Amino acid sequence: MQLARIRQTDGQEAVGLVEGSSVAALALTPEFPTLTAILESTDPAATARSLLNKGTRYLGLDTTTLLAPIDQHEVWAAGVTYRRSQTARMEESQGAAVFYDQVYEAPRPELFFKATPGRVAGPGQPVRIRSDAQWNVPEPELAVVLNSRLEIVGYTIGNDMSSRDIEGENPLYLPQAKVYDACCGLGPWITLADAMPAREQMKIELVVQRGNAVVFQGETSAAQMARSFEDLVGWLGRDNSFPQGVVLLTGTGIVPPDDFTLAAGDEVRISIAGIGTLANPVEQRSTH
Repeated sequence: MQLARIRQTDGQEAVGLVEGSSVAALALTPEFPTLTAILESTDPAATARSLLNKGTRYLGLDTTTLLAPIDQHEVWAAGVTYRRSQTARMEESQGAAVFYDQVYEAPRPELFFKATPGRVAGPGQPVRIRSDAQWNVPEPELAVVLNSRLEIVGYTIGNDMSSRDIEGENPLYLPQAKVYDACCGLGPWITLADAMPAREQMKIELVVQRGNAVVFQGETSAAQMARSFEDLVGWLGRDNSFPQGVVLLTGTGIVPPDDFTLAAGDEVRISIAGIGTLANPVEQRSTH
């Protein structure tokens, strides 16, 4: 089962049940007024089915506005969970290379805050490259969706936009390289955990389109991660609570070459088996 946030033709936001190429708005109730509330229930799939009225009209996804599939969730991210990411981070910041090498092998992972809901772009909405950066890349990531009890209730697609030159200048600049307006893409919906394929079948693909040309593409699999989802979640929950639930990006195994940087007008498409495709145009504000 897949759950989305949608904007209806009357402008009202709703939670939608996605089936194939169609989506139906759920009849929300005082007990279950939001996507978060549905995900908090003991059986989100059964709760969603109970909110689907008989005779509800399905709409085509191609004519429906999809929103980022979160309500008040914080977004966090894990780094250096794939060997390719470890290598890239060591190349990017030679002065701190030893630390990236160590964290790949260490029991404690790299975890950092990524975005508030207002900094997240949904399907078709623009993600942004910083106006003060010269080397910007998308980071396609499988995102786990957690309820307040830190149970994995679903998965979505994440784009952890990063300014590699800013972080490479000094690792202490990581928050500036990672956290800014429209720094994260999420969507197109949440696939509930029971509907996802096995981890070794979670293929991740990235395509960057510039005009009529594909300027970068790559693929990996969640099976290439050095850590389990459960391990990352366990560390995230240490001395931390998330009353509204939290989305955790689990790291990237696809890193473009050092001579590649995103440009305004590019389109980033990330596809993950069991979920679908998240597409976002890229924009850049003028320098302040």
